[in-house]
Amino acid sequence: MRILLVCHSFNSLSQRLHVDLCQAGHEVSVELDIHDDLTREAVRLFAPDLIVAPFLKRALPEDVWRKTLSLIVHPGIRGDKGPSALDRAILRGEDRWGVTLIEAREEMDGGPVWAWREFPMRHARKSSLYRHEVTEAAVACVMEAIARLSGGDAQPLMQANWGKGREWSVLSAAERLIDPAQLTAEQVLTIIRASDGDPGAEMTIAGKPYKVFDAELALDRQGPPGELLGRSRQSVALACREGALWIGHLREKGPRTLKLPAVHLLGQPAQDLPPVERPDPFRYHEDGDVGFLEFGFYNGAMSTEDCQAMRAAVQAAKARKRPVLVLQSGADCWSNGIHLGLIETADSPADESWRNINAMNDLVREIITCDDRIVIAGVLGNAGAGGVFLSLAADEVWMRDGVILNPHYKDMGNLYGSEYWTYLLPARLGEARARRVTQARLPMGVREAMELGLASRVLASDAGAARAELRSAARALAAQSDIGERIADKRMKRQRHEAQKPLAVYREEELQRMRRNFYGFDPSYHVARYNFIRKVPKSRTPATLAIHRAIGWPDRQSGGTMP
Repeated sequence: MRILLVCHSFNSLSQRLHVDLCQAGHEVSVELDIHDDLTREAVRLFAPDLIVAPFLKRALPEDVWRKTLSLIVHPGIRGDKGPSALDRAILRGEDRWGVTLIEAREEMDGGPVWAWREFPMRHARKSSLYRHEVTEAAVACVMEAIARLSGGDAQPLMQANWGKGREWSVLSAAERLIDPAQLTAEQVLTIIRASDGDPGAEMTIAGKPYKVFDAELALDRQGPPGELLGRSRQSVALACREGALWIGHLREKGPRTLKLPAVHLLGQPAQDLPPVERPDPFRYHEDGDVGFLEFGFYNGAMSTEDCQAMRAAVQAAKARKRPVLVLQSGADCWSNGIHLGLIETADSPADESWRNINAMNDLVREIITCDDRIVIAGVLGNAGAGGVFLSLAADEVWMRDGVILNPHYKDMGNLYGSEYWTYLLPARLGEARARRVTQARLPMGVREAMELGLASRVLASDAGAARAELRSAARALAAQSDIGERIADKRMKRQRHEAQKPLAVYREEELQRMRRNFYGFDPSYHVARYNFIRKVPKSRTPATLAIHRAIGWPDRQSGGTMP
């Protein structure tokens, strides 16, 4: 089928649908919901058999859905209508929630129902639920509807969106407002989780209003409600009516402000706080002959400090003589490379870019040169840009089914990239496949990653099952009788490669190109970073996504081609 994805932004769900639909053999194009006339033009050019809208903030034009079957992914159970569906489900403490695939009609979310799925709710951030339960349910719904359409069944399952859900208005700013003097830490945490990602909960901290994200309970901490109790790395502890919270990220109120680590954004009030012990974000433990280093970065962004801290954690793990080391990410993100937000707000973005990429390179080299054990990258969450090449520093990449990769830099102003990719990628994939990866600008699924050589093992799609499989397989690897021979072969291979061309030369060559990106006369990287990190709306859909706008694409109604 020819399927047009219409979405407000090409987010994690839209990317997953794009990958799975292409993998299933469908012809897929994307149109960002910028203007009704552009959507109409996309329909005229592409002449889709089906429109799927996985992430919209407003209604499709009536003349579009009357002409072409248009299915809307609604993150709510049957009968649920209106915006903020998942947000309200978290606030209400729903035990079960779901996704409903609804045909577009005059009444928002009121049209015929083509498919639905329900799932148990986790106590988690909205963004995490969206990446996992909502995404899996949405993909299942879309695939079910397409299967019926392909089989000649062009009828919905229900003539209208009926069920136990109800219609809601948009969640107001007042409902996201937090007063820690009136609420317990648990209540505050629920509001922050329901607002995570966008638009954020609102709270006054140190006399200034902020949007608040990335919170967890600060156990055994208490104090006067609303007061800051201490800091740990980039987070601050804040007291509530009962209990306290760790706040990881904040955003100042106002248009195009940035979500940044709390200590960084609060400045001196946070710097004056006493350091407080909390669980280390890099958790190392052992299971027999396997060492596991678990880590997680909010939205996958790795600052200079994050890279340095993880390198120190890897060095500490290397001091433990175990034949297998597993680098295991959280289920939401593996890594998306350098921290563009902190770079954007630095006094010199070029200087901070340079510091950050060098710190990332130091980390990657620490992993590459670990020649006395087999290193496994347990990629349980999505990865992009330098984060993908960070995983390739390991000997094997074991990836959770459903993970989405964006292994390219080109959309960031043709950034050249580093992380020793000019060594790692050809060595793993070969020259031809390496060029294919670096030149592409589309998301990639696990199956393609396996075919190319970016992944070496597929783990279960469920995060808990994937973690269990990762542990079991790592133990089995360490118990193999030839593990010593594999390590010896690895050491000899690294020595040969170093003799042929030292890692330092790869790094210098990459950084020469990166220096031009950061400090050269072409400002493309700085402009692209600004637009991306500040969410400047796009004026058009990139031709890499909107294949119907590519040069030479046939205008299927006029009979001509795109100029």
